Amino acid sequence: MGYSVTRPSEFSWITRPHEPGEPARHVAELSEAMGFAHVRGNVWRYEPGAKGRRHRHTSQEETFVVLAGVLTMYLGDPPERHEVPVGGVIHVESGTPLQIVNEGDEDLLVYIYGAPPERGQAEFLDSAV
Repeated sequence: MGYSVTRPSEFSWITRPHEPGEPARHVAELSEAMGFAHVRGNVWRYEPGAKGRRHRHTSQEETFVVLAGVLTMYLGDPPERHEVPVGGVIHVESGTPLQIVNEGDEDLLVYIYGAPPERGQAEFLDSAV
C-alpha cells in the first residue's frame, strides 16, 4: 500500500505565461510530484482578473474543486457562464469547451484533476470573455 502527502507550504508554484500588465495564473503541478498513475492533478491560483485560455480536451474529462475564492467558468458552445463558490465542484466531459476566469477581488484557488491524463493535446479556442 502506497501513498503520498503534500502540504500547501510544499507547493512549487510556476507562473504561467501572460501579457504584461495582465493578472497571472500560477500552477502547482502535482501529478509527477505525488506519483499519479492514472489521473492528472494540479492546484491553480488565479490572481483577481486572471483568465485561462478557452480550450477543450479530446479525451480527458476534468473535475474542478474550488478551494478559495469564486470560480467563474464559461462552458459549452456558445459559452454559458457559471459561478461556483468555495466547496463547489464542476465536472466537464471531454470535448466540452471551457474557460476559467477569476472575476472576484481575491485569489481563486482551484484543484483540477483529469482522466485519462492528457498533456499538450487540448484544442485552443477563441476567448469567451
